[in-house]
Amino acid sequence: MAKFPQNNPLFKRLKTFPLFATKKRLIVTLIVLLFAVGFFSRSFLFAKTTPQYQTAQAKRGTLVVSVSESGTVAVANRVSISTQASGTVNNVYVHNGDAVYAGEKIADLTLDTDGIIRQAQAYSNLLAAQNTLAASQAKLNSLQSSLFKANQAFVTDRGVNNPSEADKADPVYIEERADWLQAEADYKNQQNVIAQAQAAVNSASLTYNAISSAITAPADGTISDVTIAPGMVITNSQSSSNNNVSSQVVASIKHTGTPIISVNLSEVDVVKVKAGDRATVTFDALPGKTFTGKVLGIDTTGIVSSGVTTYPATIALDTPEDELLPNMSATASIITNIKNDVLLVPTASVQTAGNQSTVRVMQNGKIEVVPVTTGDASDTETEITSGLREGQTVIVGYVPSTNSQTGASPFSRGIFGGGRGRGNAVFIRGGRGG
Repeated sequence: MAKFPQNNPLFKRLKTFPLFATKKRLIVTLIVLLFAVGFFSRSFLFAKTTPQYQTAQAKRGTLVVSVSESGTVAVANRVSISTQASGTVNNVYVHNGDAVYAGEKIADLTLDTDGIIRQAQAYSNLLAAQNTLAASQAKLNSLQSSLFKANQAFVTDRGVNNPSEADKADPVYIEERADWLQAEADYKNQQNVIAQAQAAVNSASLTYNAISSAITAPADGTISDVTIAPGMVITNSQSSSNNNVSSQVVASIKHTGTPIISVNLSEVDVVKVKAGDRATVTFDALPGKTFTGKVLGIDTTGIVSSGVTTYPATIALDTPEDELLPNMSATASIITNIKNDVLLVPTASVQTAGNQSTVRVMQNGKIEVVPVTTGDASDTETEITSGLREGQTVIVGYVPSTNSQTGASPFSRGIFGGGRGRGNAVFIRGGRGG
Protein backbone atom coordinates (compact mmCIF):
# COMPACT_ATOMS: atom_id res chain seq x y z
CA MET A 1 0.00 0.00 0.00
CA ALA A 2 1.46 3.37 -1.00
CA LYS A 3 2.26 5.77 1.80
CA PHE A 4 1.51 9.47 1.78
CA PRO A 5 4.84 11.32 1.33
CA GLN A 6 5.99 12.63 4.65
CA ASN A 7 7.77 15.53 3.02
CA ASN A 8 4.70 16.79 1.13
CA PRO A 9 4.01 20.50 1.99
CA LEU A 10 0.28 19.94 2.24
CA PHE A 11 0.83 17.14 4.73
CA LYS A 12 3.04 19.40 6.83
CA ARG A 13 0.38 22.17 6.75
CA LEU A 14 -2.43 19.80 7.86
CA LYS A 15 -0.30 18.60 10.74
CA THR A 16 0.10 22.19 12.02
CA PHE A 17 -3.62 23.28 11.40
CA PRO A 18 -5.22 24.01 14.80
CA LEU A 19 -8.15 21.60 15.23
CA PHE A 20 -9.86 23.68 17.87
CA ALA A 21 -10.04 26.69 15.49
CA THR A 22 -11.86 24.59 12.89
CA LYS A 23 -14.39 23.39 15.46
CA LYS A 24 -14.95 26.90 16.74
CA ARG A 25 -15.62 28.20 13.22
CA LEU A 26 -18.09 25.36 12.60
CA ILE A 27 -20.00 26.05 15.81
CA VAL A 28 -20.28 29.76 15.05
CA THR A 29 -21.51 29.01 11.54
CA LEU A 30 -24.19 26.64 12.85
CA ILE A 31 -25.41 29.21 15.40
CA VAL A 32 -25.71 31.89 12.72
CA LEU A 33 -27.56 29.42 10.47
CA LEU A 34 -30.08 28.47 13.17
CA PHE A 35 -30.72 32.13 13.96
CA ALA A 36 -31.39 32.89 10.30
CA VAL A 37 -33.73 29.91 9.97
CA GLY A 38 -35.74 31.02 13.00
CA PHE A 39 -35.93 34.61 11.82
CA PHE A 40 -37.17 33.79 8.33
CA SER A 41 -39.56 31.09 9.56
CA ARG A 42 -41.18 33.60 11.91
CA SER A 43 -41.41 36.18 9.13
CA PHE A 44 -43.08 33.74 6.72
CA LEU A 45 -45.25 31.74 9.08
CA PHE A 46 -46.50 34.61 11.20
CA ALA A 47 -46.90 37.35 8.61
CA LYS A 48 -49.47 39.93 9.62
CA THR A 49 -52.75 40.04 7.68
CA THR A 50 -54.18 43.33 6.50
CA PRO A 51 -57.83 43.50 5.38
CA GLN A 52 -58.48 44.62 1.82
CA TYR A 53 -61.91 46.26 1.73
CA GLN A 54 -64.37 46.18 -1.12
CA THR A 55 -65.94 49.63 -1.37
CA ALA A 56 -68.54 51.49 -3.39
CA GLN A 57 -69.89 55.00 -3.52
CA ALA A 58 -73.39 56.11 -2.58
CA LYS A 59 -74.85 57.50 -5.79
CA ARG A 60 -78.14 58.74 -7.14
CA GLY A 61 -79.91 56.70 -9.79
CA THR A 62 -83.02 54.74 -10.79
CA LEU A 63 -84.20 51.86 -8.60
CA VAL A 64 -86.21 49.08 -10.26
CA VAL A 65 -88.11 46.99 -7.71
CA SER A 66 -89.33 43.59 -8.85
CA VAL A 67 -90.44 40.19 -7.58
CA SER A 68 -89.27 36.95 -9.14
CA GLU A 69 -91.67 34.03 -9.54
CA SER A 70 -91.50 30.65 -11.25
CA GLY A 71 -94.19 29.20 -13.49
CA THR A 72 -94.97 27.42 -16.74
CA VAL A 73 -96.26 28.12 -20.24
CA ALA A 74 -100.04 27.81 -19.92
CA VAL A 75 -100.98 28.61 -23.51
CA ALA A 76 -98.55 28.53 -26.42
CA ASN A 77 -99.26 29.81 -29.92
CA ARG A 78 -100.35 26.39 -31.12
CA VAL A 79 -103.47 24.19 -31.16
CA SER A 80 -103.41 20.40 -30.91
CA ILE A 81 -105.08 18.23 -33.55
CA SER A 82 -106.42 15.10 -31.86
CA THR A 83 -108.75 12.19 -32.58
CA GLN A 84 -110.77 9.73 -30.53
CA ALA A 85 -111.15 7.33 -33.44
CA SER A 86 -109.45 3.94 -33.49
CA GLY A 87 -108.25 2.14 -36.58
CA THR A 88 -105.57 2.21 -39.27
CA VAL A 89 -104.34 5.42 -40.91
CA ASN A 90 -105.03 5.41 -44.65
CA ASN A 91 -103.78 8.79 -45.81
CA VAL A 92 -102.07 11.83 -44.36
CA TYR A 93 -102.79 14.88 -46.51
CA VAL A 94 -100.47 17.46 -44.91
CA HIS A 95 -96.81 17.89 -44.01
CA ASN A 96 -94.99 20.04 -41.48
CA GLY A 97 -95.02 23.65 -42.65
CA ASP A 98 -98.23 23.41 -44.72
CA ALA A 99 -100.83 26.14 -44.28
CA VAL A 100 -104.32 24.85 -43.44
CA TYR A 101 -107.76 26.35 -42.76
CA ALA A 102 -110.32 25.34 -40.13
CA GLY A 103 -112.21 22.20 -41.17
CA GLU A 104 -109.65 21.06 -43.74
CA LYS A 105 -109.08 17.28 -43.79
CA ILE A 106 -105.73 16.32 -42.25
CA ALA A 107 -105.95 12.53 -42.50
CA ASP A 108 -108.42 9.65 -42.69
CA LEU A 109 -108.63 6.20 -41.10
CA THR A 110 -110.22 2.81 -41.63
CA LEU A 111 -112.06 2.30 -38.36
CA ASP A 112 -111.77 -0.92 -36.41
CA THR A 113 -114.82 -2.61 -34.84
CA ASP A 114 -114.74 -0.49 -31.68
CA GLY A 115 -114.31 2.64 -33.77
CA ILE A 116 -117.28 1.76 -35.98
CA ILE A 117 -119.51 1.13 -32.95
CA ARG A 118 -118.53 4.40 -31.28
CA GLN A 119 -119.01 6.34 -34.52
CA ALA A 120 -122.47 4.82 -35.06
CA GLN A 121 -123.50 5.70 -31.48
CA ALA A 122 -122.16 9.23 -31.89
CA TYR A 123 -124.07 9.65 -35.16
CA SER A 124 -127.26 8.41 -33.50
CA ASN A 125 -126.83 10.94 -30.70
CA LEU A 126 -126.27 13.70 -33.24
CA LEU A 127 -129.48 12.83 -35.11
CA ALA A 128 -131.45 12.73 -31.84
CA ALA A 129 -130.13 16.16 -30.86
CA GLN A 130 -131.02 17.56 -34.28
CA ASN A 131 -134.57 16.12 -34.03
CA THR A 132 -135.01 17.67 -30.58
CA LEU A 133 -133.87 21.03 -31.91
CA ALA A 134 -136.29 20.82 -34.82
CA ALA A 135 -139.19 19.91 -32.51
CA SER A 136 -138.32 22.79 -30.20
CA GLN A 137 -138.29 25.24 -33.09
CA ALA A 138 -141.67 23.92 -34.31
CA LYS A 139 -143.19 24.34 -30.86
CA LEU A 140 -141.88 27.89 -30.74
CA ASN A 141 -143.98 28.69 -33.80
CA SER A 142 -147.06 27.30 -32.13
CA LEU A 143 -146.40 29.26 -28.94
CA GLN A 144 -145.86 32.44 -30.92
CA SER A 145 -149.30 31.96 -32.52
CA SER A 146 -150.91 31.37 -29.11
CA LEU A 147 -149.21 34.47 -27.74
CA PHE A 148 -150.54 36.63 -30.56
CA LYS A 149 -154.12 35.34 -30.12
CA ALA A 150 -154.10 35.88 -26.36
CA ASN A 151 -152.72 39.37 -26.77
CA GLN A 152 -155.32 40.35 -29.37
CA ALA A 153 -158.20 38.91 -27.30
CA PHE A 154 -157.17 40.93 -24.29
CA VAL A 155 -156.56 44.15 -26.20
CA THR A 156 -159.76 43.89 -28.20
CA ASP A 157 -162.02 42.88 -25.33
CA ARG A 158 -160.80 44.40 -22.10
CA GLY A 159 -157.42 45.97 -22.82
CA VAL A 160 -157.15 49.64 -21.86
CA ASN A 161 -154.12 51.91 -21.50
CA ASN A 162 -154.92 53.11 -18.02
CA PRO A 163 -157.23 50.54 -16.40
CA SER A 164 -159.24 51.74 -13.40
CA GLU A 165 -159.62 49.78 -10.21
CA ALA A 166 -163.00 48.61 -11.47
CA ASP A 167 -161.41 47.37 -14.70
CA LYS A 168 -158.77 45.45 -12.75
CA ALA A 169 -161.50 43.80 -10.67
CA ASP A 170 -163.43 42.65 -13.75
CA PRO A 171 -163.19 38.80 -13.98
CA VAL A 172 -163.01 38.88 -17.77
CA TYR A 173 -160.21 41.41 -17.61
CA ILE A 174 -158.33 39.28 -15.11
CA GLU A 175 -158.74 36.06 -17.09
CA GLU A 176 -157.80 37.44 -20.50
CA ARG A 177 -154.80 39.31 -19.11
CA ALA A 178 -153.59 36.13 -17.34
CA ASP A 179 -153.92 34.11 -20.57
CA TRP A 180 -151.85 36.70 -22.43
CA LEU A 181 -149.10 36.79 -19.78
CA GLN A 182 -148.95 32.98 -19.64
CA ALA A 183 -148.63 32.72 -23.42
CA GLU A 184 -145.82 35.29 -23.36
CA ALA A 185 -143.97 33.35 -20.61
CA ASP A 186 -144.34 30.07 -22.54
CA TYR A 187 -142.92 31.69 -25.67
CA LYS A 188 -139.88 33.10 -23.85
CA ASN A 189 -139.24 29.81 -22.09
CA GLN A 190 -139.30 27.96 -25.40
CA GLN A 191 -136.57 30.23 -26.70
CA ASN A 192 -134.36 28.97 -23.84
CA VAL A 193 -135.31 25.38 -24.73
CA ILE A 194 -134.17 25.99 -28.30
CA ALA A 195 -130.84 27.43 -27.11
CA GLN A 196 -130.31 24.32 -25.00
CA ALA A 197 -131.20 22.05 -27.92
CA GLN A 198 -128.76 23.93 -30.17
CA ALA A 199 -125.99 23.44 -27.60
CA ALA A 200 -126.78 19.72 -27.50
CA VAL A 201 -126.48 19.56 -31.29
CA ASN A 202 -123.11 21.32 -31.17
CA SER A 203 -121.84 18.92 -28.51
CA ALA A 204 -123.06 15.85 -30.41
CA SER A 205 -121.48 17.18 -33.60
CA LEU A 206 -118.10 17.72 -31.91
CA THR A 207 -118.24 14.22 -30.44
CA TYR A 208 -119.10 12.72 -33.81
CA ASN A 209 -116.27 14.62 -35.51
CA ALA A 210 -113.80 13.49 -32.84
CA ILE A 211 -114.75 9.82 -33.41
CA SER A 212 -115.11 10.16 -37.16
CA SER A 213 -112.74 8.46 -39.56
CA ALA A 214 -111.85 11.90 -41.00
CA ILE A 215 -109.43 14.04 -38.96
CA THR A 216 -109.85 17.77 -39.62
CA ALA A 217 -108.02 20.97 -38.63
CA PRO A 218 -109.67 22.81 -35.71
CA ALA A 219 -108.27 26.24 -36.70
CA ASP A 220 -106.34 28.17 -39.32
CA GLY A 221 -102.55 28.07 -39.13
CA THR A 222 -99.42 26.17 -40.05
CA ILE A 223 -99.07 22.42 -39.56
CA SER A 224 -96.31 21.14 -37.25
CA ASP A 225 -95.45 18.08 -35.17
CA VAL A 226 -97.14 15.50 -37.43
CA THR A 227 -96.89 12.17 -35.58
CA ILE A 228 -98.88 9.80 -37.81
CA ALA A 229 -98.15 8.04 -41.11
CA PRO A 230 -100.08 5.71 -43.44
CA GLY A 231 -100.36 2.20 -42.02
CA MET A 232 -100.07 3.35 -38.42
CA VAL A 233 -102.62 1.84 -35.99
CA ILE A 234 -104.37 4.22 -33.57
CA THR A 235 -106.00 2.70 -30.49
CA ASN A 236 -108.03 4.85 -28.09
CA SER A 237 -109.44 3.26 -24.97
CA GLN A 238 -112.87 4.01 -23.48
CA SER A 239 -113.47 4.29 -19.73
CA SER A 240 -116.18 1.95 -18.48
CA SER A 241 -117.08 4.26 -15.58
CA ASN A 242 -117.99 7.42 -17.52
CA ASN A 243 -117.88 6.29 -21.18
CA ASN A 244 -115.19 8.88 -21.93
CA VAL A 245 -112.85 8.07 -24.81
CA SER A 246 -109.19 9.06 -24.66
CA SER A 247 -107.79 11.36 -27.34
CA GLN A 248 -104.54 10.97 -29.27
CA VAL A 249 -102.72 14.04 -30.57
CA VAL A 250 -101.64 13.55 -34.19
CA ALA A 251 -100.32 17.04 -35.08
CA SER A 252 -100.29 20.71 -34.05
CA ILE A 253 -101.27 23.99 -35.70
CA LYS A 254 -99.15 27.07 -35.08
CA HIS A 255 -100.95 30.39 -35.16
CA THR A 256 -100.18 34.03 -34.44
CA GLY A 257 -101.40 34.16 -30.85
CA THR A 258 -99.07 35.25 -28.04
CA PRO A 259 -98.09 32.75 -25.33
CA ILE A 260 -99.59 32.99 -21.84
CA ILE A 261 -97.41 32.30 -18.79
CA SER A 262 -98.88 31.17 -15.47
CA VAL A 263 -96.98 31.96 -12.25
CA ASN A 264 -97.84 31.48 -8.58
CA LEU A 265 -97.45 34.54 -6.35
CA SER A 266 -96.68 34.13 -2.65
CA GLU A 267 -98.71 35.83 0.09
CA VAL A 268 -95.94 38.42 0.48
CA ASP A 269 -95.68 39.23 -3.24
CA VAL A 270 -99.36 39.19 -4.26
CA VAL A 271 -100.03 42.51 -2.50
CA LYS A 272 -97.24 44.13 -4.55
CA VAL A 273 -98.35 42.95 -8.01
CA LYS A 274 -101.28 44.37 -9.99
CA ALA A 275 -102.74 43.88 -13.45
CA GLY A 276 -100.80 45.81 -16.08
CA ASP A 277 -97.39 45.49 -14.38
CA ARG A 278 -94.57 44.90 -16.84
CA ALA A 279 -92.49 41.72 -16.61
CA THR A 280 -89.46 40.04 -18.14
CA VAL A 281 -89.63 36.28 -18.66
CA THR A 282 -86.89 33.71 -19.24
CA PHE A 283 -87.14 30.01 -20.03
CA ASP A 284 -84.81 27.14 -19.14
CA ALA A 285 -85.31 25.73 -22.64
CA LEU A 286 -84.23 28.99 -24.34
CA PRO A 287 -81.04 30.15 -22.60
CA GLY A 288 -79.83 33.60 -23.56
CA LYS A 289 -83.31 34.83 -24.57
CA THR A 290 -85.41 37.27 -22.54
CA PHE A 291 -89.03 38.12 -23.34
CA THR A 292 -91.21 41.01 -22.20
CA GLY A 293 -94.87 40.96 -21.26
CA LYS A 294 -97.45 42.27 -18.83
CA VAL A 295 -99.64 40.87 -16.07
CA LEU A 296 -103.17 40.17 -17.35
CA GLY A 297 -104.75 39.34 -14.02
CA ILE A 298 -104.45 37.66 -10.62
CA ASP A 299 -106.68 35.04 -9.02
CA THR A 300 -106.96 36.63 -5.57
CA THR A 301 -108.99 33.70 -4.22
CA GLY A 302 -105.76 31.72 -3.94
CA ILE A 303 -104.96 28.03 -3.84
CA VAL A 304 -103.99 26.24 -0.62
CA SER A 305 -101.66 23.25 -0.97
CA SER A 306 -99.93 21.57 1.98
CA GLY A 307 -100.73 24.58 4.15
CA VAL A 308 -99.15 27.06 1.70
CA THR A 309 -101.30 29.63 -0.11
CA THR A 310 -100.37 30.83 -3.59
CA TYR A 311 -102.16 33.15 -5.99
CA PRO A 312 -102.08 32.26 -9.71
CA ALA A 313 -101.30 35.12 -12.08
CA THR A 314 -101.18 35.17 -15.87
CA ILE A 315 -98.63 37.04 -17.98
CA ALA A 316 -99.08 37.64 -21.72
CA LEU A 317 -95.89 37.93 -23.75
CA ASP A 318 -95.63 40.88 -26.11
CA THR A 319 -94.52 38.81 -29.10
CA PRO A 320 -95.20 35.24 -30.31
CA GLU A 321 -92.46 32.63 -30.06
CA ASP A 322 -92.61 29.43 -32.12
CA GLU A 323 -90.12 27.59 -29.91
CA LEU A 324 -92.26 27.84 -26.78
CA LEU A 325 -94.24 24.70 -25.93
CA PRO A 326 -96.98 24.13 -23.35
CA ASN A 327 -95.80 23.38 -19.80
CA MET A 328 -92.23 24.66 -20.36
CA SER A 329 -90.80 26.07 -17.12
CA ALA A 330 -90.48 29.85 -16.91
CA THR A 331 -89.12 32.47 -14.53
CA ALA A 332 -90.84 35.87 -14.46
CA SER A 333 -89.45 39.07 -12.97
CA ILE A 334 -92.44 41.37 -12.39
CA ILE A 335 -91.61 45.07 -12.01
CA THR A 336 -93.67 46.44 -9.11
CA ASN A 337 -92.14 49.92 -8.77
CA ILE A 338 -89.65 52.28 -10.44
CA LYS A 339 -88.07 55.17 -8.51
CA ASN A 340 -86.00 57.84 -10.21
CA ASP A 341 -83.26 60.03 -8.70
CA VAL A 342 -82.90 58.22 -5.36
CA LEU A 343 -79.74 57.62 -3.30
CA LEU A 344 -78.55 54.03 -3.78
CA VAL A 345 -75.94 51.77 -2.17
CA PRO A 346 -75.19 48.07 -2.76
CA THR A 347 -77.60 45.92 -0.78
CA ALA A 348 -74.63 43.95 0.61
CA SER A 349 -73.38 47.11 2.40
CA VAL A 350 -76.52 47.45 4.54
CA GLN A 351 -76.56 45.63 7.88
CA THR A 352 -79.91 45.33 9.71
CA ALA A 353 -80.43 44.30 13.33
CA GLY A 354 -84.01 44.53 14.54
CA ASN A 355 -85.46 47.79 13.25
CA GLN A 356 -82.09 49.55 12.87
CA SER A 357 -80.06 49.55 9.65
CA THR A 358 -76.42 50.64 9.50
CA VAL A 359 -73.77 51.16 6.86
CA ARG A 360 -69.98 51.15 7.38
CA VAL A 361 -68.48 54.29 5.87
CA MET A 362 -64.80 54.94 5.08
CA GLN A 363 -63.83 58.47 6.17
CA ASN A 364 -60.25 59.77 6.33
CA GLY A 365 -58.89 56.24 6.26
CA LYS A 366 -61.08 55.15 9.18
CA ILE A 367 -64.26 53.08 9.24
CA GLU A 368 -67.35 54.48 10.94
CA VAL A 369 -70.69 52.74 11.48
CA VAL A 370 -73.47 55.09 10.39
CA PRO A 371 -77.21 54.54 11.16
CA VAL A 372 -79.35 54.91 8.04
CA THR A 373 -83.00 54.80 7.01
CA THR A 374 -83.75 52.55 4.05
CA GLY A 375 -86.55 52.61 1.49
CA ASP A 376 -87.29 50.11 -1.26
CA ALA A 377 -84.68 47.60 -2.39
CA SER A 378 -83.88 45.34 -5.32
CA ASP A 379 -81.68 42.26 -5.33
CA THR A 380 -78.56 44.40 -5.76
CA GLU A 381 -79.36 47.95 -4.62
CA THR A 382 -81.05 49.57 -1.63
CA GLU A 383 -82.55 53.04 -1.38
CA ILE A 384 -81.18 55.23 1.44
CA THR A 385 -83.62 57.96 2.54
CA SER A 386 -81.49 59.43 5.35
CA GLY A 387 -78.10 58.98 7.01
CA LEU A 388 -75.80 59.14 3.94
CA ARG A 389 -74.68 61.74 1.42
CA GLU A 390 -74.07 61.22 -2.26
CA GLY A 391 -70.44 60.31 -2.95
CA GLN A 392 -69.65 58.79 0.44
CA THR A 393 -67.62 55.57 0.33
CA VAL A 394 -69.34 52.55 1.90
CA ILE A 395 -67.84 49.18 2.82
CA VAL A 396 -69.37 46.33 0.86
CA GLY A 397 -67.08 43.56 2.22
CA TYR A 398 -63.44 42.60 2.61
CA VAL A 399 -61.00 39.93 1.54
CA PRO A 400 -58.15 38.99 3.94
CA SER A 401 -54.65 39.29 2.49
CA THR A 402 -51.02 39.14 3.72
CA ASN A 403 -47.83 41.07 3.07
CA SER A 404 -46.02 37.90 1.98
CA GLN A 405 -46.74 34.29 1.13
CA THR A 406 -48.19 32.94 4.36
CA GLY A 407 -46.79 29.56 5.33
CA ALA A 408 -44.20 29.45 2.52
CA SER A 409 -40.94 27.78 3.39
CA PRO A 410 -37.91 30.12 3.44
CA PHE A 411 -36.01 27.39 1.61
CA SER A 412 -38.48 26.91 -1.18
CA ARG A 413 -36.80 29.44 -3.45
CA GLY A 414 -33.16 28.73 -2.45
CA ILE A 415 -32.73 31.65 -0.07
CA PHE A 416 -29.43 30.41 1.23
CA GLY A 417 -27.48 30.35 -1.99
CA GLY A 418 -29.71 27.68 -3.55
CA GLY A 419 -30.93 28.61 -7.03
CA ARG A 420 -33.49 26.78 -9.10
CA GLY A 421 -33.07 23.05 -8.76
CA ARG A 422 -31.03 23.22 -5.56
CA GLY A 423 -33.97 23.05 -3.22
CA ASN A 424 -33.16 23.03 0.49
CA ALA A 425 -29.47 22.21 0.12
CA VAL A 426 -27.15 24.28 2.33
CA PHE A 427 -23.47 24.30 1.48
CA ILE A 428 -20.86 25.08 4.11
CA ARG A 429 -17.25 25.42 3.02
CA GLY A 430 -14.48 25.44 5.44
CA GLY A 431 -12.02 28.20 4.67
CA ARG A 432 -8.32 28.17 5.18
CA GLY A 433 -7.11 27.67 8.63
CA GLY A 434 -6.66 30.49 10.99
